[in-house]
Amino acid sequence: MKNKTLSQKKSFLNKFFIKLIRKFGYEVIDQANLNIPTKELNINENLSQSGKQSISIPLGKTEITRKVKSLTIIIRSYTFGDVDNDKVMLDQNKKRIFDLPKIEYTLRTIRSIIKSSELAKEYFKDVDIKIIITDDKSNKENLLKIKEILKVSNLRTELINLKENEFDDQIKTIDIEGKNISKNMISNMRNLYKSIKIVENEDADLFYFLEDDYIHKKEAITEMLFTYEKISSQLNQELFLCPADYPYLYSSIDNSKIFFGNMMHWRSVNESLLTFLTSKKMINKYLKEFKLMSTVRHHPMELKLHEIYKKEYCLSPVPSLAMHATNINSIYGLPPNFNWKKIWDENE
Repeated sequence: MKNKTLSQKKSFLNKFFIKLIRKFGYEVIDQANLNIPTKELNINENLSQSGKQSISIPLGKTEITRKVKSLTIIIRSYTFGDVDNDKVMLDQNKKRIFDLPKIEYTLRTIRSIIKSSELAKEYFKDVDIKIIITDDKSNKENLLKIKEILKVSNLRTELINLKENEFDDQIKTIDIEGKNISKNMISNMRNLYKSIKIVENEDADLFYFLEDDYIHKKEAITEMLFTYEKISSQLNQELFLCPADYPYLYSSIDNSKIFFGNMMHWRSVNESLLTFLTSKKMINKYLKEFKLMSTVRHHPMELKLHEIYKKEYCLSPVPSLAMHATNINSIYGLPPNFNWKKIWDENE
């Protein structure tokens, strides 16, 4: 009886102590089992609260001053339908990993983004997430497959078909070296320009520009949103986030600043391809450069984007949050130390 009374007193004192220190903004961690009693979470789980605070053990708490309000994801789709040509990468003679028609990579990209966005909504309940697909030249069969995937999602989605000659009066057919640009590359530029025009007319906070051959981990969008809030709050400025840990970033010795996002490390990079997340403020700030990138063929195509990175932070995750499904030997593609087959199969 005496032991029971002592146990009840101890339990009462523990609860009182926990309530008291929470009023001062602290949390209790049970070091015996690594649990946080007040949250019913293990310290290895996501402890952050969207729009309020980012918590990393043992780094502590970061108050969020830059809250994410909404996210629009724009997927640029190209699936021409010709079985032979469709297996070859844009403006190249190389085939992609798994050696399948382009539509397979596009569908898995869309599935992975929907899964990842739906998980993110569990943490960012007040954040509106919308998916827009801008498609150029896909045949009716492929468009139907895309529509079927969008139909089962709970998210707001939209499929936009580009017109055959849309923006022909804006896009130069000769590159900066005086050479003719291929039809495939003009299609690519037209689709990117369409994305920029959507941003100009879309009332959203963050925009994720995405090529249709990036297959994402389920936690990708969650990590990107939490990281944007945290790092932007710490630096008091807007950012660029790239989801891929490109192999070519290891081909030279460059200085990087290392950040800890929500659940993983991020590093500053000076280059990326044309898949990145940033804010509408950044797009408006560098609107001239973005339009130049999509109407004039530079070498590399991302040249204007890289010039922006000299002034602004672009962060890339280590390890990668997405697989760029290119040729297995491409230094611009498959991320190192990444289970490519697992992510591929999960989004079949």
